[in-house]
Amino acid sequence: MTITFITGANKSLGFETARRLRDLGHTVLIGARDPERGRAAAERLGAGARFVLIDVADDASVARAAADVQAYEGHIDVLVNNAGIIGAHGSADQLTGPDALDILNTNVAGIVRVTHAFLPLLRRSARPAVVNVSSGMGSFALTHDPGRVESSVVAPLYTASKSAVTMLTTQYARALPDIRFNAADPGYTATDFNGHSGHQTVQEGTDAIVALATEGPEAGTGRFIDRFGPVRW
Repeated sequence: MTITFITGANKSLGFETARRLRDLGHTVLIGARDPERGRAAAERLGAGARFVLIDVADDASVARAAADVQAYEGHIDVLVNNAGIIGAHGSADQLTGPDALDILNTNVAGIVRVTHAFLPLLRRSARPAVVNVSSGMGSFALTHDPGRVESSVVAPLYTASKSAVTMLTTQYARALPDIRFNAADPGYTATDFNGHSGHQTVQEGTDAIVALATEGPEAGTGRFIDRFGPVRW
């Protein structure tokens, strides 16, 4: 049975990913920083789901989460780095260094923390894979294409963080060839991030994540895809 750990899994894309993978036979570990919401999410899914407390922005919390999984499951097969924040909403001329550090600490350093802590658990799997949830908002190609919704949004820190996530993914793929690393672009999906204004459902938004979490090793590593295929970036 495939064991999948998902950060930020108590709502939106994370929860839908957990639900779909559980339905496909995965044991899903619901990673969340809010104990009440995390437990409630795991209870909603029922058998095949377990809550694990984790705050990806905190080293000690991530270490405790990895120790928890080591004690209960002993390994994981798939790690989905989904947790992220939108960050400061101010105009570009009002952004500060602390604003940048805040979003990068969660969206980028959070992936590094969790990946580092869970590598020993992944390496006990016969088919280890990491799926990083990135965004077309971090794509140079899409944010400069007037035909794409990504070109109409100005969010310097969020977009920069997602560019970093995609590059981080490709670099991990080169550096650690024993584990598949790929990035997913959910697309413009109705979530809390955009006030539910996205034109895609959360099921459509998780298509690429689920595909990367369930494909075989032959599919490859170091890729960036959305629900339609490779993403220009």
